[in-house]
Amino acid sequence: MKGYDHVSKWYDSVVKAKGHYYHEKVIIPKLKKILKDKKSLLDFACGQGILQRHIDPSMQYLGIDISEKLIKCANIYNKNRNHKFLKIDLCKTINLDKKDFEACSIVLSFQDFDNPFMALKNAFSHLKKNGSLVLIINHPCFRIPRQSSWGIDEKNKIQYRRIDRYMSSMKVPISVNPFDRKIKKHLFANHFSLSTLSNYLFENGFLIEKIEELLSDKTSEGSKAKMENRAREEFPLFMMIVAIKK
Repeated sequence: MKGYDHVSKWYDSVVKAKGHYYHEKVIIPKLKKILKDKKSLLDFACGQGILQRHIDPSMQYLGIDISEKLIKCANIYNKNRNHKFLKIDLCKTINLDKKDFEACSIVLSFQDFDNPFMALKNAFSHLKKNGSLVLIINHPCFRIPRQSSWGIDEKNKIQYRRIDRYMSSMKVPISVNPFDRKIKKHLFANHFSLSTLSNYLFENGFLIEKIEELLSDKTSEGSKAKMENRAREEFPLFMMIVAIKK
């Protein structure tokens, strides 16, 4: 995993202290409910520490990321001396002293891993029995980079989601700012089907406890508002998977 060092300034400018819009309005509120009774959290691919700034301050927390620059940002934002950050490559075998975290989170970063299988293996090794793994990913069925798009059926007055490929695993380059041609930096996103993801979890000793699909809470205005709002309620942006270490 190469990390976000080359786009760290851009990423921090987007996420900032509170998180981007969907962090703040959709993802973080859901995570806080899932984690509310947990006493310790291992945060994989923590970036600049967005989740750490929203959890219970008394929770034992360790954030890990491969990006040295984002870890530096996380430490600048961090005001809790009991919360720690480490620069580690999660796509290689890791060996932390603590092996009994109650929860491990991977938030909007699992699809960035070069070796997601190893990341799950590392999570399993550092969770207590019946500990929770919480994945939040871009929806693997409806948000496939370069292979999914919106369309409008004028006759029936509906907005629909077009899917060109789904079952094939693929690695897709993503421009960090497609609206500014001067910025040529990009990242890679991995797509894999839900069955592939399920197999990754099962083969690493996890059993899926819950799947929840997260919708956008935005609303449209104008002549196409009705169809856009209806489509927004039908096609989720994110998927949350809670899996248990057995």
